Amino acid sequence: MALSAAEKKTRAAAAALGFLGDGMILGVGTGSTVNAFIDQLTPWSRRLKCAVSSSEASTSRLRQLGIPIIDLNEVDGLSLYVDGADEATRDRHLIKGGGAALTREKIVAQASQTFVCIVDDSKLVATLGRFPLPVEVIPLARSQVARALDRIGGRARWRQGVVTDNGNHILDVHGLTIADPVALEREINQIVGVVTVGLFAARPADVLLVAGDEGVTKI
Repeated sequence: MALSAAEKKTRAAAAALGFLGDGMILGVGTGSTVNAFIDQLTPWSRRLKCAVSSSEASTSRLRQLGIPIIDLNEVDGLSLYVDGADEATRDRHLIKGGGAALTREKIVAQASQTFVCIVDDSKLVATLGRFPLPVEVIPLARSQVARALDRIGGRARWRQGVVTDNGNHILDVHGLTIADPVALEREINQIVGVVTVGLFAARPADVLLVAGDEGVTKI
């Protein structure tokens, strides 16, 4: 039986619960699949020590469950980070940032011992780039960075009306075929005015949980 996208997201999120442990400080990402994960954390609300959140939206949902939120600066690191992705490959390289939280997501992922990414099978691709690549930029540098991104071979478009939790703008780069995600991540991060790019390749997911009609595949 074919499952809806929402049902697949719920299944992927449920599979991530198996990585939780009592007394854990949990890193939590952003997006619709993460919301499905948070919705299933009620039994863990008193078993988790606290959480570090990558966005104000996720922070609000976690607090509604009674899970304490701390600043990442208060701890040396995290044992587990759970987040979704806009695209993922079997190499566990990701495009993230559709929800404009890519910088905080990348920071929390970097601080985590294990990064579990939860997606439905529509997000699994052979080559990254079909989903426009988000780049967070300092507002003053937006046009300058857009021209530099165009020279790389994409078409940078300002996501108008969107301001990140850090007070910055988002450029979405269309038309890329990303054969070497690690190299492109490094190249874009070197552009003056870029805060970070939504490629998670230098630090990929450790585990990719992909939900389809037949169940959840662990990569």
